[in-house]
Amino acid sequence: MYYNVGMPKAKQQEYQDFAREHFGFEFNDISLFITALTHKSYAHEHKILGSHNERLEFLGDAILEVVTSDYLFRNYSLPEGIMTGLRSALVNTESIGDASEKLGYLKLTRLGHGEGSRTVDHAHPKFHADCFEAVVGAIYLDQGYNTALQFINKHIIVKLPEILENETWRDPKSLLQEISQRLYTESPIYQLVTMSGPDHDRSFTMRVIVNGIVYGIGSGHSKQDATIRAAQVAVRRLKDEGLYKPKVFKKIKSV
Repeated sequence: MYYNVGMPKAKQQEYQDFAREHFGFEFNDISLFITALTHKSYAHEHKILGSHNERLEFLGDAILEVVTSDYLFRNYSLPEGIMTGLRSALVNTESIGDASEKLGYLKLTRLGHGEGSRTVDHAHPKFHADCFEAVVGAIYLDQGYNTALQFINKHIIVKLPEILENETWRDPKSLLQEISQRLYTESPIYQLVTMSGPDHDRSFTMRVIVNGIVYGIGSGHSKQDATIRAAQVAVRRLKDEGLYKPKVFKKIKSV
């Protein structure tokens, strides 16, 4: 499977060098990796239609779901609802977008002028996540399932202990509500602290009060995002103060 990536062979070597250094292997078909990092806006502008990452993203998303589901099923005897929450925390936009940033290949992404008017580090977080899914799809097609599995284990499954420790698989507002009701028989109070920026790029800061004390402050591009981050901070503080202990899920040796 070869994609017309519209790139000189010498430039393609930069992608191969990156794969060798950071992935531990060379692609048999480097066009797969290049395409995984190509946004459709770039393909459209440069008239290489079809050579963008949406199809690879579709494939990688499915592989991520299979690998994480299989790992959770084989290692934890948990109800379906909890496993679904854990899987969602592992493969959500924030988690896999963070993996993209840490891997360092975002500097190799190709965006059209509309999407690329900002530096790639400030591109939409969803694009970072889409790239990770597309890279997984590219690795699967080029190197096979086992290599894709090892890649996901190294960069995604490794996040599970922290997710379990901080209970980030749960909705933070619901969790904080539960803790506050149990400790103080009252609900948390959320307040807007600041709102700034133009209409198209607003920034909000929210704080949450528990038992009369400001327990968390969070910021985001919507009130909802800022509220969620404030709740996350509050839950961590309550845990640090010994007022709340997350559930402990023990691994099983075999199914």
